[in-house]
Amino acid sequence: MTIWVPELSSQGPRYRALSDAIAVAIERGELVPGDRLPPQRRLADALGVTVGTVTRGYAEAERQGWLQARIGSGTYVRGGVDAAAAFPLPGGERGEGLIDLSLSLPPPHPLRAEALGRALNAIARQPRLLQASVEYQAADGLLDQRRQLAEWLASLDMPLPAEELLITQGGQHGISLALTSLLRPGERIATDALTYPGLIGAAQQAHLKVDGIAMDADGMDVEALARLCARQAPRLVYVTPDQNNPTGASLSEARRQRLAALAREYDFWLLEDGVQYLPAPARGTPLYQLAPERTLFVFSTAKVLAGGLRIGILRAPERLRERLAAGLRAQSWMVPPLMIAAVCQWLASGDAETLLAWQCEELAARQALARKRLAGFEVSGQPLGANLWLTLPHGMRSAALVEALASRDVRVTSAEPFCVGSEPAPQAIRLCLSAAASREALDQALQVLLDALESPPLAPATL
Repeated sequence: MTIWVPELSSQGPRYRALSDAIAVAIERGELVPGDRLPPQRRLADALGVTVGTVTRGYAEAERQGWLQARIGSGTYVRGGVDAAAAFPLPGGERGEGLIDLSLSLPPPHPLRAEALGRALNAIARQPRLLQASVEYQAADGLLDQRRQLAEWLASLDMPLPAEELLITQGGQHGISLALTSLLRPGERIATDALTYPGLIGAAQQAHLKVDGIAMDADGMDVEALARLCARQAPRLVYVTPDQNNPTGASLSEARRQRLAALAREYDFWLLEDGVQYLPAPARGTPLYQLAPERTLFVFSTAKVLAGGLRIGILRAPERLRERLAAGLRAQSWMVPPLMIAAVCQWLASGDAETLLAWQCEELAARQALARKRLAGFEVSGQPLGANLWLTLPHGMRSAALVEALASRDVRVTSAEPFCVGSEPAPQAIRLCLSAAASREALDQALQVLLDALESPPLAPATL
């Protein structure tokens, strides 16, 4: 079988020439996302160089964000297998009876479509709003709309001045906008060792190096981050302090204080993701209050109103506003004004308050149901959160469990898409309790899961 063998420049160190050749091959499409690079010894033999030269070349290309090494698997071009696996699209081929717990979606409710219909009807009766919806607008959104969104956030106990807000096309856009506006390709960011796949994908697109920080029940191990900073501080740290996605871990108050202090000491940005909504009593002190001059905060209507609206909010220090607005304008010029108007009308109607109150009660009931059904297994998550993290019994493999569940029309997500760096993925799965069509459907899926956990084919494997 043939392997990819580049032509190396005769100038400069050989390992750097290999790294440069990898970058050129990716840019030309000779290597595509997801491609596995040749084993180091085979490529060394083909090039007539030492294994150490290839190792250094791969490491340099990984540092620049082109590659990703995975223990026991090999070295891959970034942006392919991992990013694609992390984003299974809703819709498409969905067999009858399928229960999909793989995506973190808001629980279904007829009020979502009904409220949108009322909002659009209200816009249709207001010529001024209709006209504004077909015109170009400022990149960061109209001030009166930002004020309305700020009032809504304040009602959720997230007081933020309208002047600090930019309207984005969802939380994912806010993350990408922050990364591309503040960092250059090859720079480093840090995040939890298990983190939101959207962050991983955005970092891959921006060709950033991502360092995974160890974590426990209290969230990110901030002292491990401090040790990393002493060696080489990242330019930005991404964190979901109230509920890590996927594990649900909440960053302790002491660690929040320490993280804010580290950001000041080592001069890095904090990117705080609050998209996975929790009511105020279940949240800790936000980082944007502890270190407002260094923190960008991402929020979205996706998990509380409707994901299809794609309206998010990015809070940033005043000195970054022009840079972020310029980045937004370069990416999409502006957020579609009709979508912003629809959200603002929705908020003004009171439907959002009604829907959110129901959703909090529904998620609490689903969490209680899942924890009761899975009693005896190791689970974690927030009592009012959308997700539950299940650590599998010793010896059980998540890939086999995911496959067994899929054969019985239940979809879940393994730990693999959430992993940062080259550490092996833990044997665990994420259950998106909110995504089931009803509590009855969730209960049915949990029974299938219990059957699979207890079935002989998934018993602990012998080595």
